Amino acid sequence: MRGTDNPRSSPLVPDAVVAEISRHDWDSVACGCGRDAGHLVDTLWNAAEGHPSAFRALEGHAFLAGALRPPAPAVCGVLMAVWSAGPPRQATREALLWTLLVLLGAEDDGSAYEAGLYGQCAAFVRRAADSLRREAVDRPGSVSAAYADGVLELLGMAA
Repeated sequence: MRGTDNPRSSPLVPDAVVAEISRHDWDSVACGCGRDAGHLVDTLWNAAEGHPSAFRALEGHAFLAGALRPPAPAVCGVLMAVWSAGPPRQATREALLWTLLVLLGAEDDGSAYEAGLYGQCAAFVRRAADSLRREAVDRPGSVSAAYADGVLELLGMAA
């Protein structure tokens, strides 16, 4: 993990995404892989820079075998910050939407703590429902439209 004296920066990552990554205490969250979630910061930076493979690399950490893991809400917050900033490339949009679909299609942890992992993830995504609907309408028949429709359907917000 990078020290605070030399914070990571990238011209590809908007300030809102940097702020969302920075606001979480990743080292205090148990990762789905058994370590602390601090190692996910680099993966999230890669995702924010638009690398599609970084989104799939979250498997086994934020979600595993169809179940949400403790970093899922914080990861979802970062993904929605990336979404709100408007990922430029189609492959990045598709990877991000696929990840949201997997997160929202996963089993909840069943805890009541802060609405449970699913409730926390869903709250982040619900705020972007209008932009998800636009994605589906603006790109009919595309993979991203299908993923956006699937996300809205899982949230019970399908048109």
